[in-house]
This record gives sequence, C-alpha cells and structure tokens, in this order.
Amino acid sequence: MARERGRTVVAQNRKARHDYHIDDTYEAGIVLTGTEVKALRAGKASLVDGFAEVRDGEVWLRNVHIPEYDLGTWNNHAPRRSRKLLLRKDEISKLIGKTRETGYTLVPLTLYFKDGYAKIELALARGKKAYDKRHTLAEREAKREAERAMANARRKR
Repeated sequence: MARERGRTVVAQNRKARHDYHIDDTYEAGIVLTGTEVKALRAGKASLVDGFAEVRDGEVWLRNVHIPEYDLGTWNNHAPRRSRKLLLRKDEISKLIGKTRETGYTLVPLTLYFKDGYAKIELALARGKKAYDKRHTLAEREAKREAERAMANARRKR
C-alpha cells in the first residue's frame, strides 16, 4: 500500500490567534493510542481548551478533546487524557526557559497528519489584554474597508 503524503488538517484553534500574541511555533509529534488515531482520521478533535505544559523534562498536551472512537470496544481511550508530545531535547530546554518567564504559555494551534504521522503545531504565546483584542479587530476592519473601497474604485473605471 502506498504511503500517505502531504498535510491533512484535523483541527485548528482559531481563537488562539485572537487571544494570544504568538512568539514562536514548534512542530511536535503526539503519542496516541489506536482508537485516538482512528478518531482523528475521522476528523474529530477539539483544541479549544487545550494547552501544553513541561513536566519532568517532558512536554504534555492537556485538555485536548479527542472523542471516543464510535466502533471502539471496551479498550477505548479517555477523551481528555494527557498526551505526551515528542520534541527534540534542545527545543524542550528552550520551552522550559521560556515558560518559566511570566506570561508565557504553550498553546496548540493546529492538529494534523503529516506524511501519515499525527503532529501538532504548538505556539509559545503571551496573553492579550482586552484592548489589544479590540485594536486587532479594528485593524482588521480598517483593512477590509480599504480593500472594499479599492475594489469598488476598480469596478467603476
């Protein structure tokens, strides 16, 4: 059987870019059980409440919801269990140093399959204040209005 190629997105955390300033991103593998992989291949997962933490020199993904596999048996997985992330040692040491600083957290952005392997894109992020969120929304709205005005001007020619 031919090996799977490319990148297939399973879940995205769109709210993370709204709630956090993204400083750096990392790609990590995930240690999963068989029924978790089958549930992900069916396109079911939620990253909304998820976060990652560094504990005992390892990175763990917490609160990510992968629902139970419909055709699973008595050995189905727990939907919100902690899952170990696979990163290089130098990346983990950077994350340990950064997360000890105040205000930094590890947030999952995207869960996807890359060449057949389940991967997650982690972001080293700082929380936004309410006025930062309003400022971002105002910038986006102003950009949208400018694009609309330019498109209308082009049409009138």
